[in-house]
Amino acid sequence: MNKLLVSLTASLALLATAPVIAQQNPAPAEQGSGYSNPAAAGSQSTNYSDAELKQFIEAQSGVMEVREEYIEKIESAESQQKAQELQMEANDEMVSVIEDVGIDIPTYNAIATAYSSEPKVRNRVDALM
Repeated sequence: MNKLLVSLTASLALLATAPVIAQQNPAPAEQGSGYSNPAAAGSQSTNYSDAELKQFIEAQSGVMEVREEYIEKIESAESQQKAQELQMEANDEMVSVIEDVGIDIPTYNAIATAYSSEPKVRNRVDALM
């Protein structure tokens, strides 16, 4: 469980850059960027279905694989710019992994946040793993 919590924190840190990037490069109003800051959305419901939690678990597994693939590359990058490019590349891959599972980014982030702060959600996720 500790490893999952650490990887969730690291994954959230990488995904947290997405709203900033989206704000720097605004998309036309009719196109959503797919990124959202669940903390800014106010109080979130933590009544997730088992199907949503299973999607989250599957997505988290894929996110961890991407994280493992990129962490060493980012740490050994020759410049800050190269590290940022690699981080953005990793972030894009994580978003793809999450969306390929069938869960949207705001829901994934909300469940990850709830996992960290809501024992009820953490216990349900751990039971499904």
